[in-house]
Amino acid sequence: MSKENSSQSTMKSAFAAIVIPAAIIVAVILYMVVLGSASNFEGGDPYKGAPRNVLGTIHKGGFIVPILIAIILIILIFTIERFITIRKANGKGNIDKFIRNIRNMINNDQLDAAMTECDRQQGSVAAVLRAGLGKYKIVMTETDVDKESKITAIKQELEEAAALELPMLSKNLVILSTCASIATLVGLIGTVLGMIRSFSAMANAGAPDTTALSVGISEALINTALGITGSCIAIIMFNYFSNRIDTLTHGIDEAGFSVASTFAAKH
Repeated sequence: MSKENSSQSTMKSAFAAIVIPAAIIVAVILYMVVLGSASNFEGGDPYKGAPRNVLGTIHKGGFIVPILIAIILIILIFTIERFITIRKANGKGNIDKFIRNIRNMINNDQLDAAMTECDRQQGSVAAVLRAGLGKYKIVMTETDVDKESKITAIKQELEEAAALELPMLSKNLVILSTCASIATLVGLIGTVLGMIRSFSAMANAGAPDTTALSVGISEALINTALGITGSCIAIIMFNYFSNRIDTLTHGIDEAGFSVASTFAAKH
């Protein structure tokens, strides 16, 4: 179990190291090729021509736009990755029903059947229970060890198994929380730059430069919208995944307590 979790952790670290630069590259390509397409602007000029559609308007947000697009892509990718990981950690059936079945099997001394049920269920809760049941089965046959030492050994096995499973559940959530913070800040930077450009256009002697004024306002509003959108998605998904992880953690604690308390009651 230790080698498997270590391998998974290495793969997830490599995944993050690949995804973030890839998202930046894709965002720059989208900004230059898709948003900056000549067909999106009057006169075919993405820098001086007025935008013809939404894509051209977004392009007017300036160089902050690809940064915000990259952040949103990172949020979406890691949201999908967390969905897959936590879905796998849930196993193949209802956790509450699974724990009740395991508790009944232990009460009836059906340890092999309980371990088979863990193999069928899979997921983090089942992995922790499987480790605890294995230790349970071993200490039952030990005649030279007192009851308290046996219970301590079972609890220690459960804690070690949980310590291997729980970090995998929360891994990469820090990326979502970081993106939630920096999306708003980067959007705010774009907003400030756009307002500076707008005020500069208004400060010209005589009639204001209407083109520069409109570009500055577009830059401010687009960056604000992209920043807030990315931040909202990241915050919602971070809270959702945190709640799911808390549910799994509670299931692991409940399952571990059931195994230890059942052993204490029966032996």
